[in-house]
Amino acid sequence: MDATEPISLALVGTLTPADVPRLCAELSLKLRDTPRAPGDAGPRGDDGPRGDIGPPWGDAAPEVVHDVICDVTRLDRANLAAVDALARMRLTALRHGRRLRLVGAGRELRLLLDLVGLAEVAEAQPFEPSGDPP
Repeated sequence: MDATEPISLALVGTLTPADVPRLCAELSLKLRDTPRAPGDAGPRGDDGPRGDIGPPWGDAAPEVVHDVICDVTRLDRANLAAVDALARMRLTALRHGRRLRLVGAGRELRLLLDLVGLAEVAEAQPFEPSGDPP
């Protein structure tokens, strides 16, 4: 994967608890295949190998992707499995020194994230009532 391309994935359909480990594993693989620049925190918050071994791209570090973009536009239902998946995917991204950004979150998903205290997951905005009934 080219480091200048954003890391993106989409959640589609209705998620179940069984989907969560697979989604985190897929994200982890994508993150592992993306180069990091010197000083960019790695999976354990380090700067990479120590000693005479340098980064695989030499002295000219590529532009680093700091965000993982997760498109939830085609998510059928906002349920607790989706919230669990997003929370765990956020942790996976953080372990690789990245940040998870949510795109296309509907009202129900934003409400659920806010309800369980995870409004900050994927930079979701806190739910603000519009005056319309749910």
